[in-house]
Amino acid sequence: MLEAIEKLLILQDRDRQLRRTESELSRIDPERQTLRARTDAAQAAFEAAKLRVKQLESDRKQLELQVESKSELIARYANQQLQTRKNEEYRTLAHEIEMCKTAIREIEDRELELMEQGEAAQKEVLRTTDEAKKAKEFVEGQIAALDAREQSLRAELVRLKADRDTLAAAVEDGPRQRYERLMKNRGDNVVVGIQHGVCGGCHMRLSPQIVVSCRASQELIVCANCGRILYYTRDMDMAVTE
Repeated sequence: MLEAIEKLLILQDRDRQLRRTESELSRIDPERQTLRARTDAAQAAFEAAKLRVKQLESDRKQLELQVESKSELIARYANQQLQTRKNEEYRTLAHEIEMCKTAIREIEDRELELMEQGEAAQKEVLRTTDEAKKAKEFVEGQIAALDAREQSLRAELVRLKADRDTLAAAVEDGPRQRYERLMKNRGDNVVVGIQHGVCGGCHMRLSPQIVVSCRASQELIVCANCGRILYYTRDMDMAVTE
């Protein structure tokens, strides 16, 4: 195998490590945002439960004020009954009093419903409080782990880039420049082996002449179809179907 090929294979491996590290780094922040969204959702559920309790309490107080108002009307109508001497007016006032009492009963029924709903809402507050607490603890632990992982990956990235620069500098200009061009267009699989007479990159069948030239390891050989740099090792099957 050509020395340039050996160096390019090592460089390619380092580039693959770089891309994997960069890819993993790129996923950390989205994961962190997803975790924070989980905490936000749990907190939002807790806040909604508290608001529900507050609203029910406000509604119940409004009903109490309505009962108080109706009771005041009953007292006023009863006082007017004592002062009137007209039967028709007395009956009218009695009717108004009965209507107020009916309204009070309906309001009190509604109050009971609100009290039951309030009890359920208080239980929901307790549940969401516990859920929010657990979510916060879990997310904080996960984010701490992500932060540590991110720090480790960034340090690894610095090391890999420095190593990569050293490896690239060791490759002759011609092969390195061809390799760099291919990396931009073909991804990180640009130095490929020959097996069963086909290119290890595009998987197109190679001409016998290219296979023989590659096997000779005298010069840099590229695939006529995709332009990838080809290499051969003795453990590869060099059978070419005519």
